[in-house]
Parts: sequence; structure tokens; C-alpha cells
Amino acid sequence: MRKLAFGYSTRCNIRCEHCVAKGDIPDSRKMNHDKAKEIIGEMARANVGGISFSAGEPFLYINEISELVKLCGQLGIYTRIVTNSFWAKTAAASDRLVSELKENGLCQLRLSYSRWHQKNINRNNVLNAARSCRKIGLNYYISFVTDFSREDDQYEEFLRNHCLTFFPEPLIYAGRAESFKRRSILTDYQANCCDMNPYLTPDLDMYACCDAGSHFSETNFFYLGKLNGSTVEQLFTKSETDRLHNLIRTMGITNIASFAGMKAREIITYSKCELCRKLFNSPETLKMLRAEVSQLTAWSR
Repeated sequence: MRKLAFGYSTRCNIRCEHCVAKGDIPDSRKMNHDKAKEIIGEMARANVGGISFSAGEPFLYINEISELVKLCGQLGIYTRIVTNSFWAKTAAASDRLVSELKENGLCQLRLSYSRWHQKNINRNNVLNAARSCRKIGLNYYISFVTDFSREDDQYEEFLRNHCLTFFPEPLIYAGRAESFKRRSILTDYQANCCDMNPYLTPDLDMYACCDAGSHFSETNFFYLGKLNGSTVEQLFTKSETDRLHNLIRTMGITNIASFAGMKAREIITYSKCELCRKLFNSPETLKMLRAEVSQLTAWSR
């Protein structure tokens, strides 16, 4: 199923120092609402089955996002909203907004949570939002962003003590987190395959990866093109027919790194996104992989 992260706006009401968003100056780009509806219609015709409204804080434009969610439901598209839960200060306010979203056909709410988020948003907001979802019957989960340090133990304990559904998400060292000190992973030698769901910006630029893909400034490896010059179908097809993109999905980044000559003991010190950046944001390595992609495809157990 084709899925996409839909960046309706880059505006956010908080500035977390770990955010993948780039730059020190607040960014407030926003997509034209009528254009967004037009694009969603085109996505339905291109068999896009899932849209996640993300990028900035979607609840800053909740009426417009709700309308887009309702349109997606009419077109048979699964919808998710990613939010920092600033709007859930009280149980009553949370119930009201979650009820409205449920009525408009929202399928899932993803609640962002971390020691960086919670410097700006009270963690009880996340608790209120999660409880409203349970009460009203809207699927949810908490995205617990972590660098796996002991500092995060208390934040994880809070989620467990309240029996909340959460999944740890590795910190991505890009955007504002690029200057953070890296922690060596040193985990098992695993494939690190990636679904690479595309990301659409408010400026209608589309990238093949919704995480750090837009930060590959040396190669623009994941850049697919602009929607006002290409169709949704063309841009999805561009990634789906790129042999290296497909090998990331099937072979995994770890095996590609091994083929490229990285030592096994070095590979396991990188997180998935960091390893991807080391390989594909290097013009020399990318050129080699493009030239030898047939040998890489045949390089398997």
C-alpha cells in the first residue's frame, strides 16, 4: 500500500531542540487548503492508501486538517495525525477534540513524547489525549523519542505506570539534533530494512523518505521532484523503480554498508538513519553504489 507523510504546514507552537526541523529561525510555511484537497484527490487516484498529517503541529490548523481527514475518509484513505498534545490541557478539552476527529473519520492519533517535548508540553496532556482515545474508541499510540540514555527512564516509567500504548523511536541526528553527541549503538548485526514512506512538504516538494531524507544536502538522494511539475503517480513510481531505494526496503541498509566496504564492527555503532546518511549523502559512495547496483543486487546470503 502506498503511504505518505503529508506536511500541511511546518509551523509549530514549540521548539524542541531535538526536532528534525531545520534551522534556528521559526519556519511557518503552509500549503494552500484547496490545493491540499486537490492533491488528496490525486493521491486517491494513484492508490495512496494511507496519509499521516505531520511536519509542523497539525492541531494549529485543526479545522482545515479535520476537513482533509474527512475527505480522505470519503476517498477510502487511512488517516493519522501526529501531534504534541498541546491542546489536551484538560480531560474535557481533549474529549471534545478527539470526538470531533473520530466523527470526521480519523483512523489513528500518534502522540509525540520525549524528554525534549515535555520541556514544553506537560506530560499530563499526553495522558489526557491517550485516555480520550481509549474512551471514545480512536486508535492511538505514543511515539516515545529516545536516545536510550538513563535520563529517559523516568519518562518511560510514566507511560508504563499509566498503562499507555507506546513505542520507542530512536532519536534522529538531523535538523536541530545534528549537533547532539552520538551514542554508539553496538547492537546485533541486523538488516535495518526501511519502508521509506515518502514525505510531501508544504511547498509541494516530495522526498522518498519521511525521516531525515530531506537533509541529504550533498546528494539529494531521496528528492523525487515537485508536485506542480509532476504527478503523484510519477513521483511514487520514481522511487518504486529506483534500484537503490528498493534495496533499502528489501536488502537493508546494513548489508548495503557491508557491500560498500564498511567494517562490521563500525556498522553496528550507527543507528539506521545515521548509517543511511553516511552511505547515501556521500557523493563518492553513492556514485559507486549506482555503478555497481547489479552486483549489489546479487550480493545476498
